[in-house]
Amino acid sequence: MASENNSKANKKNRQRYLPHNKPVKKGSYPLRPGVQGFYITCDGGKEREASHEALDVLDSFYEELQPGTKSKDEDKNAPKQLLNKKTVFTYSDSSSSDEEDEEGNEGKENGQDQKDANNNTQKSEDQQEKVEGIENGEQTESHENETDEVEEPPAKKQCVETVKAESSSTSASNKVEQSVDRRIEAELAELADKSKRRFSYLDSGCNGVVFVQMRVRDGDPSPREIVHHMVSSLASTKKHVSRFMLRLLPIEAACYTSDEEIKKAIKPLIEKYFPSETQNPLKFAVLYEARANSGINRSKIIDTVAKSVPQPHKVDLTNPDLHIVVQIVKTVCLIGVVEKYKEFAKYNIRQLTSSK
Repeated sequence: MASENNSKANKKNRQRYLPHNKPVKKGSYPLRPGVQGFYITCDGGKEREASHEALDVLDSFYEELQPGTKSKDEDKNAPKQLLNKKTVFTYSDSSSSDEEDEEGNEGKENGQDQKDANNNTQKSEDQQEKVEGIENGEQTESHENETDEVEEPPAKKQCVETVKAESSSTSASNKVEQSVDRRIEAELAELADKSKRRFSYLDSGCNGVVFVQMRVRDGDPSPREIVHHMVSSLASTKKHVSRFMLRLLPIEAACYTSDEEIKKAIKPLIEKYFPSETQNPLKFAVLYEARANSGINRSKIIDTVAKSVPQPHKVDLTNPDLHIVVQIVKTVCLIGVVEKYKEFAKYNIRQLTSSK
């Protein structure tokens, strides 16, 4: 009895040290080096809700950057154009429509009468020619010529042509429907396959941190372009799109937290945003933050990042043009570049859309 009581007491004591009374996940967490996406902070315990919210928000702003999408002004003008369009119904009681119908019916009747008269005259002429042929002994020759030059009546030809046209149109429509069905099936299969999704949630393993991975394809905007478009539009419209998300930062490189790995990962970003040969040097600052990793020297990582920037560009902590984001989550270092960091409320979506 005493041993059972001790085991129960040990279990209760262990649950106190578990995060939110949940079992700890064993093995490596999904966040890994070599990914691109978005680093998102949220309230503790709301990681799942923040991840779903982030997927919806990012998808909507991504569609706005895609070419061929309609703007809001075009959508507003569309119903006005439809309202101004004049529609005339066939069953209207207006005098003009009745007169037009009467004139059309009279024209049809006159045309039909004229056709019947022409047909009657042609039949009478043919009968006279046949009688003359019989009298002159030419009936056999005309019969042979008629058998040699037999042609289908025009009505039959027209029916055959219409049947062929209908069959070709039905086959074309079937092909179009099959192609559309195949595209829909391919899109559904792509959505079902997590490895092919454009935006997917990765477990960071830290409380209050969410990471959304983006698989950048040819022609897609970069994570930095999406975040900049989102922050600038939210700053102008003050539209509330976040209930659980706090800060949202673009991440364009990920590596392990070592000096050599950071130098390799940050090199393409430095060449892209800080070219060595330029007439307009930029001022920059390093934005460093670490979570769940206390064994890293902060000043050492900031020095490695600052020294990787070529000489024309200078460090300015008061008024920099660009901020180099360095976020360390456990053993992974996430790197990105942002602009107007202080003007956009440090990329905090709640503060950016607040009325104060």
